[in-house]
Amino acid sequence: MSVTFDGVVTESLAKQIAEQIREAILDGRLKVDERLPTEMDLAERFEVSRPTVREALKRLAAQNLIRSRRGPTGGTFVNRPSIADASRALTESATLLVSLGEFSLTDIAEARDALQRSCARLAATRRTPDHLGRMAAEIAVQRDPALSGEAFCASDVRFHRALVDAARNPVLGFVMGSVIEALQPASNMVIDRFRDRTQAADQHQKLLDAVTAGNPDAAEDAVAALIATLKAQYARAQDAWESRHG
Repeated sequence: MSVTFDGVVTESLAKQIAEQIREAILDGRLKVDERLPTEMDLAERFEVSRPTVREALKRLAAQNLIRSRRGPTGGTFVNRPSIADASRALTESATLLVSLGEFSLTDIAEARDALQRSCARLAATRRTPDHLGRMAAEIAVQRDPALSGEAFCASDVRFHRALVDAARNPVLGFVMGSVIEALQPASNMVIDRFRDRTQAADQHQKLLDAVTAGNPDAAEDAVAALIATLKAQYARAQDAWESRHG
């Protein structure tokens, strides 16, 4: 391995080492399937202990950037990135930011509005029977009056995941994955007690009907109506919170 690394300071050594190796992977200095030096070699290069190197490698493995293989030809190798791995990392980051309050409900609604309009238009011309069947199945679930709030929210997420999948655009699917899997559940739980489930299921049905009919304009209009309802529910939730804590 001809890659050189900068010296590191004493604070968070493992994190800094992991970041340097990560950057070498992302900018192509370390190639896919290339073997990394041994723990001992890396410890010498970075002038740190082997446990520190081991911790750095654990960080990289957790990001699925490297893999270990045992045996005579074993060692630690650079992984080939995948969309699924990158999407999972993005979702985890978004989930953390939501938990820290970095995104407001308005921010989430605006993002959903912009992205889901595009998804709906594409889905209207690219959907398959499987996509339509998944969306219809979730609407049937949502019409169950005995459904818990948590189960309804989970069904809502699955419905919109099916819509995104129906757009069949990998970039939108990648971005919307984090919006749906991280941001949507958080906002769903906030507004659950203000939600009219019958109205929600009816709006989902209108969206499904437009997608089924292959009508992009109607599909976009259905998303716009759905988001307008969500924004009104967000406002009610915010007012209720302020009245309790104001």
